[in-house]
Amino acid sequence: MLMRKRDRRERGRAAPLAGTERRALDRRDFLKASGLSAVGIGALAALPRDGLVRRAQAATEIPDGPPIEIRKSICTHCSVGCTVRAEVQNGVWVGQEPAFESPINLGTHCAKGASVREIGHGDRRIKYPLKRTGGQWVRVSWEQAIEEIGDKLLAIRDESGPDSVFWLGSAKFSNENAYLFRKLAAFWGTNSVDHQARICHSTTVAGVANSVGYGAMTNSFNDITNSKCIMIMGGNPAEAHPISMQHILLGKERNRARMIVVDPRFTRTAAHATDYVRLRPGTDIPVIWGVLWHIFENGWEDAEYIRTRVYGMDEVRAEVARWTPEEVERVSGVPGEQLRHIAWLMSHEKPSTLIWCMGATQKTVGTANVRAYTILQLALGNIGVAGGGANIFRGHSNVQGATDLGLDVTTLPAYYGLQESSWRHWCRVWDVDYDWMVSRFYSKELMETKGIPTTRWFDAVNYPAEDVQQPGKVRGMMVFGHGGNTVVRMPEAVEGIDNLDLLVVCDPHPTTFAVLGSRQENTYLLPAATQFEIRGTRTASNRSLQWADEVIPPIFESKGDHETMYHLATKLGFAEEMFKHIAIEEGGIPSIEDILREINRGTWSIGYTGQSPERLKQHMEYQHLFDPETLRASEGPVAGEVYGLPWPCWGPPEQKHPGTPILYDLSVPVAQGGGGFRARFGVEREGVPLLAEGVSTPGSDLEDGYPEFTMAVLQRLGWDGELTETERAVIERIGGDKVEEVSWTTDLSGGIQRVAIAHGCSPYGNSKARALAWNLPDPVPMHHEPIYTPRTDLLAEYPTLPDRVDFRLPTINLTVQMRAAELGIARDYPFILTSGRLVEYEGGGEETRSNKWLAELQQEAFIEINPADASRLGIENGRLVWMHGPENQARIIARAMVTERVSEGVLFMPFHFGGIYMGDDLRAQYPSGTDPIVLGESVNTVTTYGYDPVTAMQETKVTLARIVPA
Repeated sequence: MLMRKRDRRERGRAAPLAGTERRALDRRDFLKASGLSAVGIGALAALPRDGLVRRAQAATEIPDGPPIEIRKSICTHCSVGCTVRAEVQNGVWVGQEPAFESPINLGTHCAKGASVREIGHGDRRIKYPLKRTGGQWVRVSWEQAIEEIGDKLLAIRDESGPDSVFWLGSAKFSNENAYLFRKLAAFWGTNSVDHQARICHSTTVAGVANSVGYGAMTNSFNDITNSKCIMIMGGNPAEAHPISMQHILLGKERNRARMIVVDPRFTRTAAHATDYVRLRPGTDIPVIWGVLWHIFENGWEDAEYIRTRVYGMDEVRAEVARWTPEEVERVSGVPGEQLRHIAWLMSHEKPSTLIWCMGATQKTVGTANVRAYTILQLALGNIGVAGGGANIFRGHSNVQGATDLGLDVTTLPAYYGLQESSWRHWCRVWDVDYDWMVSRFYSKELMETKGIPTTRWFDAVNYPAEDVQQPGKVRGMMVFGHGGNTVVRMPEAVEGIDNLDLLVVCDPHPTTFAVLGSRQENTYLLPAATQFEIRGTRTASNRSLQWADEVIPPIFESKGDHETMYHLATKLGFAEEMFKHIAIEEGGIPSIEDILREINRGTWSIGYTGQSPERLKQHMEYQHLFDPETLRASEGPVAGEVYGLPWPCWGPPEQKHPGTPILYDLSVPVAQGGGGFRARFGVEREGVPLLAEGVSTPGSDLEDGYPEFTMAVLQRLGWDGELTETERAVIERIGGDKVEEVSWTTDLSGGIQRVAIAHGCSPYGNSKARALAWNLPDPVPMHHEPIYTPRTDLLAEYPTLPDRVDFRLPTINLTVQMRAAELGIARDYPFILTSGRLVEYEGGGEETRSNKWLAELQQEAFIEINPADASRLGIENGRLVWMHGPENQARIIARAMVTERVSEGVLFMPFHFGGIYMGDDLRAQYPSGTDPIVLGESVNTVTTYGYDPVTAMQETKVTLARIVPA
């Protein structure tokens, strides 16, 4: 990372490039020049490496001219939330620096963050709308594109119903655009609207929410400096979240904290560890239960915390008792004595934190894994305390915010779900008639039914109609900011691409959607502005919202996503209703501030109500006043507030709630960001209390557990008289003859929340966390072998869960697992294949592989193989190899990296590559000048069937493969 040595608390900023000579350059000349200077270089992994990538050259210094403006934005890559100080001259982005005043990145950038200025130059971007005609890309106007796309969408709707169009959104959206995209899908009439969270942390959201109340990071990156033991399992922040490492390493240094890394691969994060545990991929639960076995056996758990704040731990004890050290080692390969040592560290060096990422989540047991991780922290009393926590590192810049705001097939914005009461709530927020909204859907039943997830969209295209539980199969696909190389079973996804009647990609780059398959017609590319070219907010992994200025206007013919959605809604006939309370600015651009204010009006359930545009802009202005460890400001106009107003930030903005830095913290008053566990699941179960016992936040008028607040609760407590006349009128209008049922989540006046907080109570109640989640397939997390397991000897004891129908499609995990065992797949494909990130690239890689600075750093796709395996197979370091998968006759070609990072029998490949498909170079399929600098095979060409039963997460972290020299 780029880091200037200075005290953590030092503030201020160096003068921008003092003494450099700059010449005036207007924006038109700059864009013209950038279009001519694109770096045209090959990147096919199968070709010789000499001359693949040219050295990137620094731009010529710009002499004196118009003054340089400083505009702040947020890095568009991982979810740490680093501030970028962009230097803009005459409409041109001429320089950048990391923000030293940011309490999050403290003057540092990683390789990706340091290179973001390149995206504003547009070397490899789509410059104007394109249409595929006769197999050729043809330039069209925006007006023609919207008109033709709208006509085709309406034709599909008339013939097959609204669910026959799949809406794929983006973790690259701002909060405002994510919310608007979910609203657009609702007004279109479908719940088949999804984004990258499905394939990264959907299982985290489900697992954590079903345990403690909310599906989000409990603490913050900064708070890790308070940890005395740091356990990272299934994550590699040194590459995936590099700037977070400064907080991790500071905690390690300052507290002499032990740093435990549990991973099947010795990663760059593991290189910093004091303790490294190598496990067989897919055995997270046996390892966690192995740690907990030693904790329970020795009485190292926090018994009082469990008694007062946790439900169902006895049932967990019963399951953990089965996982003796011998059984854990037999299944996972991890010695019992090593886990005893880890158990001692986590239970004695407290507070201890547990960090995870996609190594935990991308499995058929992803939700159960996350639940097991959370239960370990509950057993140790580590949740709701500084330095502790269940700390989820999200992968994209706004994947947290996009998830919060409803880009999910299971819910409306703010996790309200899809039941009638939720739709009525959002119809009130949107000021539209509920019956009219019902009419937009094929039926009320489908309106309240989960949609088709992004992991299975192509099954809804390819499967027989009788296997798709909706009136028509998927025929059209609207893709806004999402790669096509991110799903397993890519050969079947390619078939799905070919079978679509309509494919629209709205993105700064064409993405692999534009080049996979053999589409000749009915394919459109719409140039999207990046998040540096619009203003708005993004939510970092720690739940903080940050305002980003527009650095430069959209370049070429790009449009902001909100503008594109407005034009689509206009063509589709519902813009007047959809934008009823959102001002349309000059040029047909919806007001970002108005969209955020509408979010504030409706998202009571998670406390996105207090973060107004004005408050968030003020936080960016006064970044230097926030403490980099507590994230609280102690002076100035933001005194007492937490940076970014992390949700829940209760009440309307005028209430000035400071935000919540640590979830479930009973040591802090609710008005200052404290609270217990959320009371989502009732007050008792089978005679056992579900509410907290004898504990509450300071200043609470209720000194024990209590349920979530409704009008009925206020009435029983005699507090309803404290509502204002205006608040009471709103509540009565919402409730009608059932006013007592209006709750803290549906009261648009905010009165119920205000009165509860005035009495020191959390609006969502004060409950116990759930170690036993009775509504999930496994109420206590259970180990199930991966679908393609090398240990077929364990299938009798640990098979996957039974086949089921969910998300409108059949899921046949058990059938596939048993069939693979019968066919001897583990014999013919003897390697475990896993995948992960590189520091240079992100996601599907289309944007970062198009960046000349990053392309120079990582020029090829590769496959890691252990030296012993390489020697046995005659594979040499740097030579080409073919890797074969067990489905679809899939194979990929890449260079071998012979390394002891992976153990014998394990292969690793990064997932950022695309543009080469089973040995075929697709560069010529890209529109001229838009092909990424670096191309490579996608690992997902050979990844295989397998889906989490709760969220339809795909199993990308463990499958089987074979590898041979090319």
